[in-house]
Amino acid sequence: MAVKPNYGPNYGPNYGIDAPGVIRNLMIAGVVLVAVNVVWPRISLGNVELRLFPGFVYSGAFCILGGLLMLLYSKVGKFRHRDRMLARVTWTGAETVLDAGTGRGLLLIGAAKQLTTGHATGIDIWNAEDLSGNGPEGLLANIALEGVEGKTTVKSEDARQMSFPDASFDVVLSNLCLHNIYDPVGRRKACLEIARVLNCGGVAVISDFRHVREYARVFAEAGLMVTLYTPDWLRTYPPLRMVVARKAAPGYQP
Repeated sequence: MAVKPNYGPNYGPNYGIDAPGVIRNLMIAGVVLVAVNVVWPRISLGNVELRLFPGFVYSGAFCILGGLLMLLYSKVGKFRHRDRMLARVTWTGAETVLDAGTGRGLLLIGAAKQLTTGHATGIDIWNAEDLSGNGPEGLLANIALEGVEGKTTVKSEDARQMSFPDASFDVVLSNLCLHNIYDPVGRRKACLEIARVLNCGGVAVISDFRHVREYARVFAEAGLMVTLYTPDWLRTYPPLRMVVARKAAPGYQP
């Protein structure tokens, strides 16, 4: 008997679990640390006896809590964070939008729902470790279920080397994508590509849990007007920070 996918008319859209491997490892580590303390509350090293409590229990509890908070973000927090990111844009409905690192389309679809005559494009290379069920099939299923097929385009592209002409998009969005580029040179290239494809008068809203100051610096060096927001310690985990970068319209005088 064929197994039904976890998306479709009987399930609704599925935006996956962020960093599922990290969550799994945190939970396993937490359980192991607590279990070790229960089985071996003390260990002897020669004439020295070491008590594992409370250190192992506290460490284990911290790991489990971290995993649960990441899971809570994936199930609840990221939808609210998406709305906060979209609120940084003054929408007219006619925008051309790019979502860099679209995954299963949370930002892409959210932006598409703001549009009337505009169009949203999502790009990704879909690394499996970044998101559960990460791939174009899940993305296209979500697009169909959310009813935004006519407003969206999906492309397999790397943010470091986009095929779009200069000044192609009025809005560029990206959440938890650029930190997956592990070398600073690559992250700089991605930021410069975002600045390149951003239209004059356009805005980029980038969110991540690390390297955000680095992104802000590159955008500023590229001539964009940058606002860096404080990390959201209460509603995201790990705490996410936003940088909003605007490209001046022709004739703009600061």
